[in-house]
Formats: sequence, C-alpha cells, structure tokens
Amino acid sequence: MAEQKINTTESGSTASILSIRGLQKSFDSLSVLKDISLSVDRGNVISIIGPSGSGKSTLLRCATFLEHADGGDILYDGQYALKDGVYASKAELNRFRTRFGLVFQNFNLFPHYSVMRNISEAPILHGENREEVRERAMMLLKKMGLEGKENAYPCQLSGGQQQRVAIARALAINPEILFFDEPTSALDPELTGEVLKVIRQLAEDKMTMVVVTHEMPFARAVSNRVIFMDGGVIVEQGHPEEVFGNPTQERTRQFLRNYQQ
Repeated sequence: MAEQKINTTESGSTASILSIRGLQKSFDSLSVLKDISLSVDRGNVISIIGPSGSGKSTLLRCATFLEHADGGDILYDGQYALKDGVYASKAELNRFRTRFGLVFQNFNLFPHYSVMRNISEAPILHGENREEVRERAMMLLKKMGLEGKENAYPCQLSGGQQQRVAIARALAINPEILFFDEPTSALDPELTGEVLKVIRQLAEDKMTMVVVTHEMPFARAVSNRVIFMDGGVIVEQGHPEEVFGNPTQERTRQFLRNYQQ
C-alpha cells in the first residue's frame, strides 16, 4: 500500500461524512472498480445494488481499507484517508477506522468468545472503561432483542441472532457510519426479516449507513439514495422511487426485470 505524509484536510466544509472520488481497483489485469465517485451525507442510508461481480463488495472493502485502492480519493469528514492513490499514515488510518463499523455477510464473530466479549473487546482494546463498555453492550443487546444472551457463544445462536450480535459489535465503538456487506445473504427468509427490522430501526434513528443488498423492497423503503452498479461502474443512482419506479438506463431496467422474475 502506497503511504506517505499527505495533507489530510480538504479546504472548505463538507456535509458528507464520506466522499469517494475517482476510485480505482484492479486484481491483476481485471479492473473491478473504474472511476467510482459517490458521497454519503450524515444521517442518510445509501443502498448499493447490482449483479454479482459488479464491484459492490470491493467498493465497501476499499472504503474500509480492507482492500488497497489503486487510485482516487477517500475522505471522511473532509479529511483524506486516500489522496491521488496515496494513503495517509498508519496512525491516521487507524484513527479513521474508529469512525466506521462494518457488518459482514457471514457474521465473522469470534467463535471462542462469548456474546459479551465479542461486543466489548474492541472498545476495551481502544482504552475505554470496562464497566462503561459492558453497560453499553447490555443496552445494545436489549436494542437488538437479545437480552439474556450475553454469556452465550455464537454456536448457540441462530444465524439471525449472530448477525444481530455482529451489528451490536459494530455499534459498540460508537461509529459515525455503518457499512453492511449483504447482511442477509446467509440467512433464510424468516431470519432475514429479523435483521432487516434492526436495520430499519437504525435508519429511523438516523444512523448513517451504506448497505450492499439484494433485498430490493428493503432498499426501496429505507434508502435516501440507491446506487446501481454493474461492471465496476455506477450505472445509475438517485432517489429509490426514481431508480426502482422509473430507471433511466436500460441496464438498470434489465436488472430489475430479471430480479423480479
């Protein structure tokens, strides 16, 4: 990963908690992200839809530094994490990481940790008071409908319960923005409903979120903006009713027709 000292602050104020400009990513000779630009305003929910292999998950992984972008800019609150393909220092990237939480499609809980330890480990490692973290974790478990599960282990929980623990873990660091990478793809329809209900509540609470999803009714109902990706580019974006009800691009119309069949 290219790294050097860069000026991490952009002049002028910004309403966007996240700005991505001209982002590029290739794996060997395969170009996966081609000049991607988007912004996420505080309190908004952005849903990213599109066929498998369109670059949706890679975009999230680049935005959260799990993949190294080849070019472009990434800014959080107007501060550069990536500028012209050059990353900020490790210390600065670690500071940026405290601003976001990430929920994976396969939960990624530590199987040998209790629910409580899964949720509280990261804030404690960041130096927060253990009792205060535990109190916050108990509040999050209540919010997730998981009261009484703090001493359980992931193997003792359903998939929907595990994903709700994963959401609680992401919230435990008090992030400014949450990223969801297809959070329901590993769940059956009943458990999917449990998780989507939690995300809907977070949206009502004005939590800033970016959600990669195949749940079209959810994206239409909850999002402030929907982004349709295909072939590593943003084909279309706009208000959910525009994208779903009256898409301007034939590729979008084709995707939605195929999805509804």
